[in-house]
Amino acid sequence: MSGKKVFNEKFLIKELIGGNNKAFRKLFDTYRNDVYAYSISMLKTKVLAEEIVQDVFLKIWQHRDRLNPDLSFKSYVFTITRNLTFNLISKVANNRKLKEEVFYESQEFYNPIEDKIAEHDYEIIKNNAIEQLPPKRKIIFKMSRNEGKSYEEISKELNISVSTVKGQMSKALATIKDFLQTHGDVTLLITLLSSRWLE
Repeated sequence: MSGKKVFNEKFLIKELIGGNNKAFRKLFDTYRNDVYAYSISMLKTKVLAEEIVQDVFLKIWQHRDRLNPDLSFKSYVFTITRNLTFNLISKVANNRKLKEEVFYESQEFYNPIEDKIAEHDYEIIKNNAIEQLPPKRKIIFKMSRNEGKSYEEISKELNISVSTVKGQMSKALATIKDFLQTHGDVTLLITLLSSRWLE
């Protein structure tokens, strides 16, 4: 970013902090396409991507008094974008009607070759996430998710209490969700949450 652009952006942010609508509009026009492109590439749905754009800039306007003109506004924008995108995961996964709309609309973006590649990549990411777990936790997780065994069955087979199994699964799920948020994308997370793989 050129020095002049940095100066202009800093000026716009200071104006935005003071409630200047024109400065807000200028920043909105500058970054809205980037936010939309980021969202659509992750969610594959126009409706949610457009919703993210609106929510991001609404949040920026509502909390404009917290802005720091000396910090990267672009980083701030994308931090909000990322956080709001991940907040949609549980919303979509737990709302049947919304979930159906999301996956129906995502068919517009369907590409058999890309889908096959994505499926392969997702499997690698899932396996890498599981490999991050400590040995005992990994065994318990695989017995539950890959072998479909109940907590009681795992408890008896490994000669440990059911509460221990539950505790280890809870920690495993937290670790895997965190790994997927860092290394995967929202489409994968929504898919896994919807299939109850991460519950």
